Amino acid sequence: MSITPQELELLMQEVEKEDPIDFADLPFGEHDLRALISNHLCEMADAMDSFSDEDKHLTLLAVAAKLVLENMVLNIQLLRRHGVPLSESADALLSRLRKGPGA
Repeated sequence: MSITPQELELLMQEVEKEDPIDFADLPFGEHDLRALISNHLCEMADAMDSFSDEDKHLTLLAVAAKLVLENMVLNIQLLRRHGVPLSESADALLSRLRKGPGA
């Protein structure tokens, strides 16, 4: 892998400056969670060494799409649980979904 877990952690922190993560009251430290995830992702990337560039790209895109979907679902569940309305952009996105394909 061309990036170390420590370098990936630093990149994660840079991205979080624009979109901070709310770790709330989790019983784990932010640094520990970043280290866990960066190590896991670097291991995943190393396991793809034998993949073609296209297969690596498709795999990483699929993983990212799954994580974004999971994040969206968890955020919607959390907002509903606390009676907080969705943002305009999230509500617009879900409205398109309710209207069906091609909306």
